[in-house]
Amino acid sequence: MTVETALKDTPGLRSRELLPGRSPWVAMYHSVDDCSDDPYNVTVTPDRLQQQLRWLRSRGLRGVSVAELLRARARGAGRGLVGLTFDDGYGDFVENALPLLRHYECTATVFVLAGRLGGENAWDTEGPRKPLLTPQGIRKAAAAGMEIGSHGLMHVDLTHADEDQRRAEVQRSKAQIEEITGAEVLGFCYPYGYVDSATVEAVRRAGYRYGCAISPGPLTSVHAMPRVYVGQRDTPWRLELKRRAHRVLRRPWQVGECAR
Repeated sequence: MTVETALKDTPGLRSRELLPGRSPWVAMYHSVDDCSDDPYNVTVTPDRLQQQLRWLRSRGLRGVSVAELLRARARGAGRGLVGLTFDDGYGDFVENALPLLRHYECTATVFVLAGRLGGENAWDTEGPRKPLLTPQGIRKAAAAGMEIGSHGLMHVDLTHADEDQRRAEVQRSKAQIEEITGAEVLGFCYPYGYVDSATVEAVRRAGYRYGCAISPGPLTSVHAMPRVYVGQRDTPWRLELKRRAHRVLRRPWQVGECAR
């Protein structure tokens, strides 16, 4: 059974049930490469990622895609699972992150920019130019068991976009990625993590099953899920502190608020 079929067929994702426990722990990564020139702190080295994945497994945890995490939690089987996400769809994911994820028997969600495939991270004006995944790279990641989600078209702040631009960003990106992968795109990741009620509603109406933000506050729901930033400075003991803080701070959340 595919992930998308499982999500569609899981009653908990269409009801107003409260998922067991607090909102799920979802880690937010970006680039996996050399980080000597990284003014925005969006890069971890392959060695650091390996250390972090090793720590997860040593704690009896396994990193999975967001779709897999939600599916497991909806049937009461989410214990020991942590969501792994990689924003922006950097080309280094296939070369540097994918082999490590497979080695540690993890999956992840890669959020790609449908309007910049094969391009560069032009929105990061002060950082180095980093190539983005091509359609071929996306298909390779998907074939290896990774979930491919949408990060919009061009990496724009959707809370400042007009209605037409917002609709195009969420709908056209979904259609373009689905054409590449041949599978339904279930998740959307808000550029910069910025959300407001209109943007969350646009994502829901576009047919996404979930959305990832950073700290959505009162908008927290399955269509505005909080995530934990993970960077180069996050040694195992720092990850343990972040994990404990998440267990204390994150409140339970309603699936049915947006996922009807």
